[in-house]
Amino acid sequence: MNKIYEALRIGADKALLATSRKAYDISGGLIGKTRFSRTVDITKVGTDVKIIAEDAESVTIAKTDKNGKIVDTGFRILSTTDLHLGDDPALRKKCIGMLMNHIRATVPDLVVLTGDIILGKYQHLDAIEFAQFMEEVGVYWCFVFGNHEAREEKGPFKELLMKCQTNFPHCLARQGREDLFGFCNYYINILKGENELLKTLFMFDSGRDILDEYRAEQNVPPEIGCYDYLKKSQMKWYEDSVHNLQKAYGDVKSFMYMHIPLKEYEEVVMQDEDGEFHFSGKCPVLYGRVYESVGSSAVNSGMFALIKKLGSTQAVFSGHDHVNDFCAIYDGVYLVYSQSGGYETYTMYNKKAWPEKDWMQGVTITDIYSDGTFEISPRFNSLYL
Repeated sequence: MNKIYEALRIGADKALLATSRKAYDISGGLIGKTRFSRTVDITKVGTDVKIIAEDAESVTIAKTDKNGKIVDTGFRILSTTDLHLGDDPALRKKCIGMLMNHIRATVPDLVVLTGDIILGKYQHLDAIEFAQFMEEVGVYWCFVFGNHEAREEKGPFKELLMKCQTNFPHCLARQGREDLFGFCNYYINILKGENELLKTLFMFDSGRDILDEYRAEQNVPPEIGCYDYLKKSQMKWYEDSVHNLQKAYGDVKSFMYMHIPLKEYEEVVMQDEDGEFHFSGKCPVLYGRVYESVGSSAVNSGMFALIKKLGSTQAVFSGHDHVNDFCAIYDGVYLVYSQSGGYETYTMYNKKAWPEKDWMQGVTITDIYSDGTFEISPRFNSLYL
């Protein structure tokens, strides 16, 4: 994309947002009702995380003391997914307000969004405003794209949507290598000492629908249409990255984040003769519920087999399926659905006519301790009803 056009477009969008916020203030909220930066009570949470190094495909961060020295005190990640921020002012306000409540209460070191976040008519404006919201909160955050956000897989719309957010100081997302599928294939290193890793977080663009140009690499016949899968180039990048990190730091333990779940999530779920979904019993389930089929690709990318081969990734976090929220351990690897946070999409009211107090909306908290062990737990929006 032309960088001059890109800068002019983003600058114009920021100016338009500033005007909209002023209009909201002057009109007493009658104009600019979708501006959640005005309608939500934002708290400056702040952070003691510091960026140590960064390049086009990675960021290295660490928690520090008041003198800037790296400290080994563990690390907290708040992940959520499928906010589906659309064009309903009241539901946008509710969604962002709930996210603010959770950030305020849990004080995470990093917020990770696993796709389908910005879906309104004016996506680029909303993307900038979300980034401005996170700047006011003052917590580092990152994202991967979902299947609904992008109107093409490698083009100017998706690139601009990415740049609208990545040019803000607290956004750690990166474009990644241009030869890889999609945008936002990158990793975040969390240090626990000057030359010691606590954890690496791998981020992937899991695409939208399968593209004809990629059918040959997995021998997918033309009559099969389905959700997308991770490409061989992405898997090679992941393998090379793990090996390079091992050379630099020794044994590397990692997490993986994407929108569309890996095929192996299907092993956790079964459907009975009445069409109801249950846990299959093939693996331990630490928490959660399942009320729909796993929306993975019909094609198995082979990523799970690579995870097992490399022995680095301990947990995979995904989104996409709004009323599944389990954390299971399949063949030694945690398969996790980050809690869905959106209200402009299907909920357990649509599925079972449940009252809102029983819905799954919320966030997922991952506490990584100084010895590398971790604990994953859900936190529900019902706390704030």
